[in-house]
Amino acid sequence: QVQLVESGGGLVQSGGSLRLSCVVTKNLFSVGDMAWYRQAPGKQRESVATITRRNTTDYLDSVKGRFTISRDNAKDTVYLQMSSLKPEDTAVYYCNIKTVWGKEFWGQGTQVTVSS
Repeated sequence: QVQLVESGGGLVQSGGSLRLSCVVTKNLFSVGDMAWYRQAPGKQRESVATITRRNTTDYLDSVKGRFTISRDNAKDTVYLQMSSLKPEDTAVYYCNIKTVWGKEFWGQGTQVTVSS
């Protein structure tokens, strides 16, 4: 019943931009803090950006100033706007929600590939 569906990934040149979207099960969106994670082949999954129910944000140091996380409560959607993309940003990006009672849910992931 719980679903997080990502979209917006693709192939982009260095310096380009992409916007990722994640639509979240309606009855969970308002009771969870959201995050985007990414995982490159052979590497551990890492947190890229987080946004709380109160709209406080935090970012991985390497993406500060380039990525922006936001949420639209009316659309039950969280976004990750990515600019000035680098080849090092290439990874599968995952949407995540952590509810107020401590349970986490994940999307299936969307591929982002940045060419040099």
